Amino acid sequence: MGLKSVLSVAAAMVLGATAWASDGAAKPAAGGAAKAATGQQYTIGLVAKSQDNPVFVAARAGAEAAAIELGKKYGVEIKIDWQTPVGEDAQKQADLITALVARGAAGIAVSASDAAKLKNAIDNAVDKGIPVVTFDSDVPGSKRFAYFGTDDFEAGAALANEIKTALGGKGVIAILAGNQNAPNLQARVRGVRETLKKIAPEISVLNTYYHEETPQDAVKKIEEVQAGNPQITGWVFVGGWPLYTQNALDSLRGKAKVVSLDTLPPTLPYLLNGDVEVLLGQKYFGWGTESVRLLMENILEGKTPEKPMVNAPLDRVTKENAVAYGKNWDTWLGKKPEEKKEGK
Repeated sequence: MGLKSVLSVAAAMVLGATAWASDGAAKPAAGGAAKAATGQQYTIGLVAKSQDNPVFVAARAGAEAAAIELGKKYGVEIKIDWQTPVGEDAQKQADLITALVARGAAGIAVSASDAAKLKNAIDNAVDKGIPVVTFDSDVPGSKRFAYFGTDDFEAGAALANEIKTALGGKGVIAILAGNQNAPNLQARVRGVRETLKKIAPEISVLNTYYHEETPQDAVKKIEEVQAGNPQITGWVFVGGWPLYTQNALDSLRGKAKVVSLDTLPPTLPYLLNGDVEVLLGQKYFGWGTESVRLLMENILEGKTPEKPMVNAPLDRVTKENAVAYGKNWDTWLGKKPEEKKEGK
């Protein structure tokens, strides 16, 4: 399945622009202790990094699924308002959070492109009685009450262990790292570097390379760096950006081993053809489901998690289990059985 297929399937599941709760809808009490009553409506703002990144398409689908399930559980109507920049833009994210507050959102979930630029907007929302959770990329030091997602340092450490195995403990690697202002990506890079120093002293890190988070920009960066540094024998991708397009690793074949985070459908063929050794998958669908669950439990029951950092384990995917793992996406993105038969 290519990137367009991922997006089209997910788009079929989500509802598009969602309406706001009516004037008579219940508003959350400060601190998130409002009581639910049958028929009440709540709108949850979902602010991801970018609309065209498939991991956030999956998160949106997860949020929509949680809204249906939790709506039945509590006897209320929950609507997801997808307020996400077309491309990465932290200031735009901050503005969207402010707009969600002004329009009376019941709660907000956000994946931060730049923690420093989002802290004030999050704190202002919480000060006005609107609970906030972060997913995928946290905003440490803000007033958000919970984060759900990967322990990013440990994800980097896991990637370091995988590249050590792939290279037999020796070689020169490069790290592909996306947006250099994203705190989650920076933590992954630290995890790679610090872990390799401990477990693989004969593997040297040439450098960390940043780029716009599109498949095209990621592939261009890989090709430029490999061409200028033929001594590179391994790559660690702390995000799967280049793998969202076809033929992305032609310049590395036979020259460098690759391990990567992210396990979306377009990435899996790279395992099957041997271009990638191991993929580590995050809980993309869960970013949406768990964010909405955390918010609604806070809004309606006054609950907060025992620990604010709610970390999700990674899925290890190799050539051997890639096909079986890939079938999960049919469920996560709501693909119907008849669509599979027709090859859609």
